[in-house]
Amino acid sequence: MTNKYPRLNLPPVELRMRESQGEVKVFDTLRSKWVTLTPEEWVRQHFASWLQSEYGYPASLMANEIGIEVNGTRKRCDTVVFTREGSPRIIVEYKAPDIKITQAVFDQIVRYNMTLHADYLIVSNGLNHYCCKIDYSAGNYNFIPQIPNYSSTLGGCEN
Repeated sequence: MTNKYPRLNLPPVELRMRESQGEVKVFDTLRSKWVTLTPEEWVRQHFASWLQSEYGYPASLMANEIGIEVNGTRKRCDTVVFTREGSPRIIVEYKAPDIKITQAVFDQIVRYNMTLHADYLIVSNGLNHYCCKIDYSAGNYNFIPQIPNYSSTLGGCEN
């Protein structure tokens, strides 16, 4: 079933999949439901798993497809990682592997962050991953060379 999905620049993941009425579904453990396996969903499932296994992000603090309002319009953030207190810490935006990461993609995640005020923004198409840290006091952001592990994002705010 996974033959039609490209190899990603992420570790392989054992996904629970099934085919129903000619459509491939994958079980999203963060949403606790079966969802259609699109190329973007393929990236989401691998990336979210990678955040948990490689970087120590607790699944209990991660959520997929979070609804927000941006300029009066309902939008959905692909993945949000929260603090234990419930504040957004990281927003992740996914694109399908054949979609180039452009300024428009960053503009999209920045618009989401105008509502959520997260400390980190990550964009990935499964092949290329970009992460930046927001510096609210200086009013800017800095791209960082790698995705931070969970403990380094705490900044003394949590145990």
